[in-house]
Amino acid sequence: MIFLEYPPCSTCRKAKAWLDRNKISYEDRHIVRDNPTAEELKEWIERSGLPVQKFFNTSGLKYKELGLKDKRKDMSEEEQIALLATDGMLVKRPIAVADDRVLVGFKEAEWEGLKKESGR
Repeated sequence: MIFLEYPPCSTCRKAKAWLDRNKISYEDRHIVRDNPTAEELKEWIERSGLPVQKFFNTSGLKYKELGLKDKRKDMSEEEQIALLATDGMLVKRPIAVADDRVLVGFKEAEWEGLKKESGR
């Protein structure tokens, strides 16, 4: 499993602590230093079953500075994915990319399924 995080993010720290507490192994990836590519994002969006908008960090400063709340409405999905791939601060975090699922944000109830996948 790949765990994408921004270390200063409190939600990311909670998710990481939860993974460690539940002994779920993961490859840690800094979402800003190693931003997801457009190809990765496209695959993850497809696998997650979520709309592309769920991958935007809508509460982030970068999102607000760029006025994306309004601009995004006029962008195609491809354009939105390309934009996400330019800056990890635009991407909602944490993201867990497991064998059969992609989870965005941390909601413990949603992440419970990761225990089954890891045999816990």
